[in-house]
Amino acid sequence: MATPVDGAAHAPTASEYIVHHLGHLKNQYQVGPVDFSVIHYDTLFWSIAMGLTACLLMWAAARKATSGVPGRFQAFVEMMFEMVDDQAKTIVHGDRSFIAPLALTVFVWIVLMNALDLLPVDMWSWLFAAFGVEHIFPYHRVVPTADLNAPIGMSLGVLLLMVYYGIKIKGFGGWLHELFAAPFGIWMAPFNLLLNLIEYAAKMVSLGMRLFGNMFAGELLFLLIALLGGTATMFGFIGHVIAGSIWAIFHILIVILQAFIFMMLTLVYLGQAHEGH
Repeated sequence: MATPVDGAAHAPTASEYIVHHLGHLKNQYQVGPVDFSVIHYDTLFWSIAMGLTACLLMWAAARKATSGVPGRFQAFVEMMFEMVDDQAKTIVHGDRSFIAPLALTVFVWIVLMNALDLLPVDMWSWLFAAFGVEHIFPYHRVVPTADLNAPIGMSLGVLLLMVYYGIKIKGFGGWLHELFAAPFGIWMAPFNLLLNLIEYAAKMVSLGMRLFGNMFAGELLFLLIALLGGTATMFGFIGHVIAGSIWAIFHILIVILQAFIFMMLTLVYLGQAHEGH
């Protein structure tokens, strides 16, 4: 039988606790700074689950929509749609039949993924231990946007759409000419090409890194607050409750704001793809 001293000796340190909670459920350990053979199962599961949930909510709202007085859920969805559509009209000067619904889907999807950060940090560890499957799920991170792979993957999709609309609106020849001729003229073609490629890459990286950085910092702060509650003192318990409540309320704003910023930048970048230099 383990004594209290044995239990204390095996208790994780603060750094071990944080490192454990920042680990991913994956197929293998990463080798080198870039390893595309690594699959984060938890990020894939929760991002797909929240994406399906977002689509299901939008479908349910459209299915139950009436021309009369709308219910609360329909009114809420209509407000979001009008907000996104107004922004799309202002920014994108062209066909918005795909872009506006895309922006709405991205906004709702990211809000749902970000909102997972409001769940207790140790909830899944408790559940896995309660069902005796902690050996199957030694690591499990719930927030997909706090994993760099998910935001960069989404921003890569935006980059591909930028290229697609650039070619669609201007034609392949026009887009290629702009790539080499803008902004300093065709006689500066090599410099223009390098500058435009850097611009494309910077837009993609900054779009994904902004979302990742904010959500990762929020997740780390929740872990630090959880550590405060782990101290066996009245100050630690009270500080945990107060700090956790204040940060959770403030984090609701971050959850929505980061989704709004990602959506707006998506509209801005796709709007720029419709216009020439």
